[in-house]
Amino acid sequence: MRQYHELRIPGRFDPMAAVVRLAGSGLFEDHVVYEREGRWWLAGDRLAEVVADARSLRAGGDRPLEAVRARLADAGVAGWNAFGWAAFELAYALAGRPAPDGPLLHLFIPRTEVRLSTDAVLIRSVDEERLAQVRELVCAPALEVPDEATPVDTRHEAGRDAYQTAVAKAVADIRTGLLGKVILSRAVDVPFEVDLPSTYLRGRRNNTPARSFLLDLGGRQAAGFSPETVAEVTADGHVCTQPLAGTRAFTGGGAADDARRQELVTDPKEVFEHAASVKLACDELTGICEPGSVAVSEFMAVKERGSVQHLGSRVGGRLAEGRSAFDAFAALFPAITASGIPKAPAYDRITALEDTPRDLYAGAVLMASDDGALDAALVLRAIYRSGERAWLRAGAGVVADSTPEREYEETCEKLGSVAPHVVRRVREKAAV
Repeated sequence: MRQYHELRIPGRFDPMAAVVRLAGSGLFEDHVVYEREGRWWLAGDRLAEVVADARSLRAGGDRPLEAVRARLADAGVAGWNAFGWAAFELAYALAGRPAPDGPLLHLFIPRTEVRLSTDAVLIRSVDEERLAQVRELVCAPALEVPDEATPVDTRHEAGRDAYQTAVAKAVADIRTGLLGKVILSRAVDVPFEVDLPSTYLRGRRNNTPARSFLLDLGGRQAAGFSPETVAEVTADGHVCTQPLAGTRAFTGGGAADDARRQELVTDPKEVFEHAASVKLACDELTGICEPGSVAVSEFMAVKERGSVQHLGSRVGGRLAEGRSAFDAFAALFPAITASGIPKAPAYDRITALEDTPRDLYAGAVLMASDDGALDAALVLRAIYRSGERAWLRAGAGVVADSTPEREYEETCEKLGSVAPHVVRRVREKAAV
């Protein structure tokens, strides 16, 4: 059984700046940064991992993600936490539908894990020499000012026309009864190399997310400011999800934002879209929770998330006997608010009307623990990088009353949570 060495450092810290320094240090070949409720985790380098594609998930039987949990539990690591990502198309495999080749889920137990808050840092590593290396980085002077941003233009005429055409087709499908709602998204390429750690730091200082993340794992790189959770599961079996649906711009407060807020909570289209999402969340939890335990604890509260404000609710319940946090994640994934209602026909419309697979977009970044807890953030309001390419992506919920012009505008509002804060990568000049 592998054991972690531990070092606790009390003091006063800027955990956000410290975790960005660790992520950008080059000390770790792979890393995932995850922020939850005022605390940050950094998981560095793979001690054990599970990488799942459509074929291996099918081999997991009728509870494929429970099989993933079992493999993590059998890795021989005491007190493990696992971190990683799930691609949107994992949903296709879970539903028994054709899915793209390649990994759909990648979770790993790290060799080194750092937990950071404002008053303490805990370093855990199976490599004892890592404790001093991480301590030196954590205790270095704080980054005072994030690097200067190079804002990304998110409004392009060609992109506008293609997206609005797709929305119009979806509205027609909805009006003929093929489905009730679908989220359609569009991508915007970033025309320069991106410094992801600096973009994360600058973007996080200008956003108010439910969760945030920064990762470089298995060929996927991303930084984002998640507006909602897909699943929150405690060690004692309480499960909760946080659907957000219904959107208006938010510019930092004032009379204009108050007017948009009032418009948001009274707009029939937005209220219908939100209520339908909450109803489906209740239905999904009912399938895995104790009878009578599913309840809505918050309904249609307005949540400020960076450049937008949303209608938000919380739906929770208690897991039925024999069910695990991974069963809950499988039942709730992908988020209703990033897929559609019902989900199966929404998948068909997304595949037909979007030009590329979503991959990380509308998937999840998550952490899970050996005590049965799990926390999964919806991957939205993010920047993505693969090889030399970097891009942004945002979507809007399309219902029968949608207009292509308004849904395009909503994608612009959401892209505004990230686009102004992108930091260009500056290459060091070679010595002459």
